[in-house]
Amino acid sequence: MKKKIVIAGGTGFIGKHLSDYFTQKEYQVIIISRQPGTVSWQDQSGIIAALEDAEMLINLAGKSVDCRYNEKNKKEILLSRTETTMALGEALKRCQRPPELWLNSSTATIYRHAEDRPMTENEGEIGTGFSVGIATQWEKALFDFHLPQTRLVALRIAIVLGKDGGVMIPLKRLVKFGLGGQQGNGKQMFSWIHQEDLKNIILFIQQNKSLSGVYNCSAPNPIPNQVFMRELRKAMRIPFGFPSPKWLLEPGAFLIRTETELILKSRWVIPEKLISAGFTFKYDTIDKAFEDIIN
Repeated sequence: MKKKIVIAGGTGFIGKHLSDYFTQKEYQVIIISRQPGTVSWQDQSGIIAALEDAEMLINLAGKSVDCRYNEKNKKEILLSRTETTMALGEALKRCQRPPELWLNSSTATIYRHAEDRPMTENEGEIGTGFSVGIATQWEKALFDFHLPQTRLVALRIAIVLGKDGGVMIPLKRLVKFGLGGQQGNGKQMFSWIHQEDLKNIILFIQQNKSLSGVYNCSAPNPIPNQVFMRELRKAMRIPFGFPSPKWLLEPGAFLIRTETELILKSRWVIPEKLISAGFTFKYDTIDKAFEDIIN
């Protein structure tokens, strides 16, 4: 029988990267999503059949937070995470041979705005506000399940950097148009992870069967926003970029239908548990990441 994994919400930037990797490794990759040609979220029996005998379930489902936080969008952001997580848990309970590992996406935004010290899994302080509330309810939906045959892991993922999608597309566009200076006061910390290291973390957790609970998925060397933007300009060989002060970001975010929190919140996150478990990052510094992504 061919090896099998299931990726829920697997049609986005991260999901496609993982799907391509496991397909190349000759896995049968089954996608659960709202897209044609995949297992539908309304097809409970199809979800159960997909999960039966799978090695691993990776859940990435959730409406993008790159939008205005009006009431309609806030409801969709929450329910697209909690309801899909609960649907997967209920399906796993009905499996005879469920996957040994369930990796559920979460977010590094769960921690408070931090300019004073880094946030680790053991010493980090959970923040307040809409985004934090989403993250805590998302993780609760996962860990409320008791599944004796399945390890549960929540991946608190920082901003993912990669060549073919995600945040790098608009950031590179800003730099090309001369707007690649610091955003806000530039002191807010920027926690990030290369898409290749995120994939390797998933493989590492799969192979190390004693690992469960929450894990910060972020490179071990976060940097201030002003340093991040400077290094991006350097990698793109563009010497100057106009800064974007907070007063300019507010109307700009409104015009492009997003929120300034995505830029201005200081995310200072350290992957303490992964490092302690022996995980080694291929792209541990931003210059290494940009050398791969930009060139």
